[in-house]
Amino acid sequence: MPGSDVNNSVLWPLLLYAAVVAFLIIAILALSYILGQHHQDKATDQPYEGGIEQTGSARLRFSAQFYLVAMLFVIFDVEAVFIMLWALGFYELGWAGYIGVSVFIVQLVVVLIYEWGIGALDFGPDEKKIMRAYRRKIKNQSV
Repeated sequence: MPGSDVNNSVLWPLLLYAAVVAFLIIAILALSYILGQHHQDKATDQPYEGGIEQTGSARLRFSAQFYLVAMLFVIFDVEAVFIMLWALGFYELGWAGYIGVSVFIVQLVVVLIYEWGIGALDFGPDEKKIMRAYRRKIKNQSV
């Protein structure tokens, strides 16, 4: 095939680069192991800095609210990047860019109001639930 010579001539720099990277990784790890300190002091197995012994598992359950807040943060952070980029090209974009970013910001405000309305931004405990539980507790104590 006439195209196979072209493919081989294009691939050899990539393969050479991969080989050099693999060699450097192995060399750095080997030198680190050979030249690194190997010691076993009594403080090596102790908790670091805090001094608190570990109890239980590090695997904790987070509520879905945590992940929702994290996603909202990422979404609004990316949108802030878009607005910054628009600001950099403000003079080149002219009125069309201004109208476009205005529509974009209006959409952000509408979505933010919607998320606020459905309770996506409620971080703390629900006061209504707390008051209902408190009223039930008082009602049960009086009976």
